[in-house]
Amino acid sequence: MYSLYNLLISASWQFLKIAAFFKPKLKLFVEGRRGVLSFLREHLGQNDRVIWIHTASLGEFEQGLPVIKALKESCSDYKVLVTFFSPSGYEVKKNSGDVDLITYLPIDVRSKVETFLDLTKPVIALFVKYEIWPNYLNALSKRQIPAVLISGRFTPDQVFFKGYGGFMRQALRQFSHYFVQDERSVQLLERLGITGVTLSGDTRFDRVNEILERDNTLPFMDRFKGNDLCLVMGSTWPEDEALLFSFLPELPAGLRILIAPHDIKEGHLHSLRESLPAKTLFYSELGEQDPSEFRILVLDTIGLLTKVYSYADIAYVGGGFATGLHNTLEPAVFGIPVLTGPDFKGFTEAEDLVELGGISVVENPESFSIRILELVRNKRERNRLGKINADFVASRTGATLKITAYLKDKMDL
Repeated sequence: MYSLYNLLISASWQFLKIAAFFKPKLKLFVEGRRGVLSFLREHLGQNDRVIWIHTASLGEFEQGLPVIKALKESCSDYKVLVTFFSPSGYEVKKNSGDVDLITYLPIDVRSKVETFLDLTKPVIALFVKYEIWPNYLNALSKRQIPAVLISGRFTPDQVFFKGYGGFMRQALRQFSHYFVQDERSVQLLERLGITGVTLSGDTRFDRVNEILERDNTLPFMDRFKGNDLCLVMGSTWPEDEALLFSFLPELPAGLRILIAPHDIKEGHLHSLRESLPAKTLFYSELGEQDPSEFRILVLDTIGLLTKVYSYADIAYVGGGFATGLHNTLEPAVFGIPVLTGPDFKGFTEAEDLVELGGISVVENPESFSIRILELVRNKRERNRLGKINADFVASRTGATLKITAYLKDKMDL
């Protein structure tokens, strides 16, 4: 089976190299991997001790970041190497100061795997959430290098639990230990005879909880919000923004709105400008205007949304109309009510908060307007729902401590 797998991976790689001529993202995927081995030869010495952490993309990097920081702090004599599968993660974090080395993961064919491990010689390998690469896991096992899965989450529809999934089950069993997010994952792994499992929870809760400890001050938000309430529309898509357009004629006094669109390309920003009232300020125009004079502000930049949520009294999180729900924990941690669209299934924390009541689901512009107006007029209800969200996040922190305690104890880090 490994021979067939290697043949398929190699054939896919050749196809991707051709497709890269026509797709910019695929070009990054292919070109980025060409220099990986030379990069490692240049930056790693013979005596370096390496902790290797693999993440698929940006979300998994953020999920693993609390563990990465904890290891950096407690294992300062090791070099922390992070690899990415996706360009969308690597391109954003390639210059991150949180780790020592960041690069792409070479494709999962035996020759490249062996060369990668010869160069890095990791003392341990951590894989975040879903990444299961058979050749890497097999090679790590043969070299007796522990491989640990962190923040794993398993569902019955995954290939490991299907009758035809024997090859991937074999790969899955190569891990030394599994840290999983929920009880269902523990039970599913037990069905496969896997018992080295710890129910640790999700490190994302530790990550978002750190947001409370930093300085979230933004002078332009102080001026924009003033003494008014603020609705933050975070990571919005056109379907989300359509809800707001219908609401604007009802915009009550004392409420200001910040929109942080997911797409900040010029075409979409132009469309937003055409749809919003003339008295709308864009972040890129702050140098020319006083934000206190505007009731609508569009955040046409990246990197500020988590801090902006600290100013929100109500948050709407975009992506819940079939494009894929964005991070609901980032506003929830600030103890405010959160709204989303109807497509939240598969996002465990959103499902839980909808059940608890901290997240309100809106189906259409009418239900959006009704819910916003209810929350604007009822401070007690805002506080009640906000407390549900804050308590939910606080009660689920601690996964990082469990993981790092195990690594220090069992892996002698």
